[in-house]
Amino acid sequence: MIKIKITKTENSKLNELDFDHIPLGKIFTDHMFICDYENGSWNHPRIVPMQTIATHPATMALHYGQAIFEGMKATLNAAGVPLLFRPSKNAARLNSSAVRMGMPELPEEIFLEGLKQLVNLDKDWIPKKKGSAMYLRPFMYADEHFIGMRAATSYKFIIICSPAGPYFSERIKLFAEKKFIRAAHGGTGEAKAAGNYAAAILPTEKAKSKGYNQVLWLDAAEHKYIEEVGTMNIFFKINNQIITPKRDGSILDGITRMSVIDLLRHKGFEVIERPISLEEIREASSNGSLKEAFGTGTAVGIAYIQEIGTDDDVIHVSDESPVAEDINHTLNKIKIQEIADPFSWMIPVA
Repeated sequence: MIKIKITKTENSKLNELDFDHIPLGKIFTDHMFICDYENGSWNHPRIVPMQTIATHPATMALHYGQAIFEGMKATLNAAGVPLLFRPSKNAARLNSSAVRMGMPELPEEIFLEGLKQLVNLDKDWIPKKKGSAMYLRPFMYADEHFIGMRAATSYKFIIICSPAGPYFSERIKLFAEKKFIRAAHGGTGEAKAAGNYAAAILPTEKAKSKGYNQVLWLDAAEHKYIEEVGTMNIFFKINNQIITPKRDGSILDGITRMSVIDLLRHKGFEVIERPISLEEIREASSNGSLKEAFGTGTAVGIAYIQEIGTDDDVIHVSDESPVAEDINHTLNKIKIQEIADPFSWMIPVA
């Protein structure tokens, strides 16, 4: 086990949190985990009180975009033990993103042990209400002070925590974007890179101004095939098949996505990963074979999709989501150990 130096806060802000009204992404726990990359290795893993970070104006991440992150959640079981959902998968994806962005890989032991000790220290911040959790944000960025186009030589890896309530409480509407793109083959679409999300802000704001919740991204070459949603992977139930776009390098390898596929197959559904066009969804909606659609992601959990809008028309998806609701309820119960975990996904934090 790696040795992590822990400096506890002298002034906890836990008593300021209203667990019944948690604003999204604005409240943070008492502590943070930090580890530095210098001289070719990761050093000085530590947990310190939550604080701002001094940033030099020439910090390379600000100029050249070497910044990646992960999204995770911690929950509690009935005995009050904190639980992590498949944390090794997040560690692996962080390193996959790091390789694509020319950044150093982080030893999995540092990722997991830092995460566990931080969650254990701030476990009282985990909401107990069903559907709520403590959102965990591990991230890495280039912090070398240098103006020049090359890989940085120093980096910081940090984990911060934020209590969170349910993301979407109502059925959502998507806007199929045909001008802007999220990613292209050979790009950074499969990496969880900060720049991918920066590029999505303008199209997302435009979609919201039209009354939609998020953007539905189409392929870069033809604007024909569905790829993913702004903060989610996407699934469609057509007749008795569950179809999700095939990962081809431009779609994020969602941890919730892979888990939902396993869970659907465990429940006896046929899940197919293949290209699926917007026109196919339009036709399926028209002939009645489109039964439902839903998005999956760490922050959103599972979101039920009502309709998909385009510049020309609105595709009605469904008013009910029986499969998605069943998967959502099952997944949520697994995450708090209310039912058996047949996949051994949940990792208790001692």
